[in-house]
Amino acid sequence: MGGPFAALEQSLEALRAEWDAAVAPTLAATAGPAVSDAELVALARASEDLGRRLDALRTMVAGEIAERSRPSLGGERLSARYGCRDASELLQRVTGVSAATARSRAATAHDVRQGEGLTGEPLPAAFPDARDAFLTGALGIDALTAITRTLAPLRERCAVANVAAAERELVAAATGTTSDAAPPATADDIRIQAKVWALYLDPDGALPDDERNHRLRGVRFGRSRDGLVDLQGRLLPEVAAQLQRLWDAYLSPRAGDGHADAAASGPAFTPDDGTGTGEPPADLRSRPQRQHDALAGILAVAARSAETPTLGGQAPTLLVTVAAQELHRPAGIAHLEGVRLPDETGSDTSRTPVPASFARQIACCGGIQTLTLGGAGQVLSLSSPQRVFTAHQRRAIIARDGGCVIPGCLVPAAWCEIHHVVPHAAGGATHIDNGVMLCWHHHRTIDTGGWRIRVSDGVPEIRGPSWWDPSGRWRPSGRALAPRPIGVGPPT
Repeated sequence: MGGPFAALEQSLEALRAEWDAAVAPTLAATAGPAVSDAELVALARASEDLGRRLDALRTMVAGEIAERSRPSLGGERLSARYGCRDASELLQRVTGVSAATARSRAATAHDVRQGEGLTGEPLPAAFPDARDAFLTGALGIDALTAITRTLAPLRERCAVANVAAAERELVAAATGTTSDAAPPATADDIRIQAKVWALYLDPDGALPDDERNHRLRGVRFGRSRDGLVDLQGRLLPEVAAQLQRLWDAYLSPRAGDGHADAAASGPAFTPDDGTGTGEPPADLRSRPQRQHDALAGILAVAARSAETPTLGGQAPTLLVTVAAQELHRPAGIAHLEGVRLPDETGSDTSRTPVPASFARQIACCGGIQTLTLGGAGQVLSLSSPQRVFTAHQRRAIIARDGGCVIPGCLVPAAWCEIHHVVPHAAGGATHIDNGVMLCWHHHRTIDTGGWRIRVSDGVPEIRGPSWWDPSGRWRPSGRALAPRPIGVGPPT
């Protein structure tokens, strides 16, 4: 490069040397206790300001590389002369960024890069106000793309002056230069404002194609692989939003029902022998895992609902078959019957293998019956609805337990199942003194999670795993007790 570009390269080299000498040695201390809160916030602001300017430089360079690598140049394009198929590959190899980052930089530059006329005269950028603010570091790349990618489609359908007015207002909001001197809006706020502008300027084009979306909506099962079933599909926005709200209600059960401080205001115990932790166990499940378990709880609630459509006059019933010798074997196998799920070969099967522990656990749940077969395939027993806790029993258990009895679990009663403390197959009665509330996750893992449950004098007691309470003592379930002041231990 010659002229101003040579000077720019020299300036960048000088800045890099100064960075290595002055900034790099202090990076390790930026999160340490020596940095005050005010200094940390100021450092975040200053580093972001510098990062915006670097983003502008990287974006404009990527745009120029893309322009010089356009396919119309044939073998003379820049990417071909460097042995790359396109500008994206060249950027990846030179900078080490991902393909997505390379493409994003080039696309962003396209909207703010000045063009060139047939005679070589410069042409204004598609979004000149956004360009100016971006190059000076006043506008971050997130806010820039929120503006340009939302407004770009409108340039073909709306008056240029109207799109320019929307651009000016959005840039002003993002940079804090509005007439009312409001603080700069976040990139997410700008994205929402840009969509509002698009809807105002082009209401027909901004709204999604409702008829097309209805045609493409759908949910289907994928193949069953290694004991897991793929779930594929597309949801309409309102359906996805409703599912998200249900997930939120399940995963944060106290956040929206007026009980935000339930955990803080409820019973709290301190260990009286110095061996227990006194702290609820941490939930180690990932967000997708918790959403899966929440969906299982939602389906269980729906199966119990009186408004759920019936099959053959009965509530939707899941039939699980298990051989007698398999039922209590740790590695036993049971089968879901009548549920057609594609297997690894792609063919439908009406018998899906599941662990026998699942058959033992679901015997507690409403709307589910268990069929036990003999070794020769003869029917030994078919559980009857009397094994299921009645609505009256469920209300009594809800009043006593309030929700899942496992310490630290805040899933409320409406989402819980009732667990036979002593299994029905072992002679356990379907009685309130033999039933406790468990969420789907803890019910599914009660045999493997290390928690033990018993009911003593009508009160559920819990013995946790050794990593939670090394003493191994039985402790009354906190929800089953009348509130006591914090610091007062459970009765002995």
